[in-house]
Amino acid sequence: MSIVFCFVFCAVLVGVDQLIKYFVVECLGPMEYVNVIDNVLRLRYIENSGAVFGSFADYTALLTVFSVILLIIVIFYFAKNKNRSNVLGFSLLLMMSGGIGNIIDRIRLHYVIDYIEPLFVKFAVFNFADCLITVGAFVMIIYVFYDFFKDLKNAKKEKNEKISEDSENAEH
Repeated sequence: MSIVFCFVFCAVLVGVDQLIKYFVVECLGPMEYVNVIDNVLRLRYIENSGAVFGSFADYTALLTVFSVILLIIVIFYFAKNKNRSNVLGFSLLLMMSGGIGNIIDRIRLHYVIDYIEPLFVKFAVFNFADCLITVGAFVMIIYVFYDFFKDLKNAKKEKNEKISEDSENAEH
């Protein structure tokens, strides 16, 4: 993935996030909701001054600074690591896009607009940016485990080849 593609893709995802939030604000007032699927899903406008699922409320400035620092680290990673894994790059791109979407809200509004409310399980209200962050983190975790076990398998294979090579050399 080229750096230009990464930033264009990120800008599109951030734009989608902000566009959805715009329509939520325009169509739903604070604490109003629309049932999308009865007993399964509703859209409900919430102003979240905290972090993930409303935690750390009233620490918006600290959360914003922390988010910006993480964002700078990810951008630096993209700029410096040209040979990164596409899967790892994709997961970071999703997390970066979601992070930017929520940072925009925190800086502009001092809270994050949340609107997706699952009704089939007791869970927090969240937004598209949160989905991007969660999917990106999930993809990264799977990739890290996959890469770890692939490295273990390769190390075991190399060890067995070395043992075979050593035993062949000992026979001669």
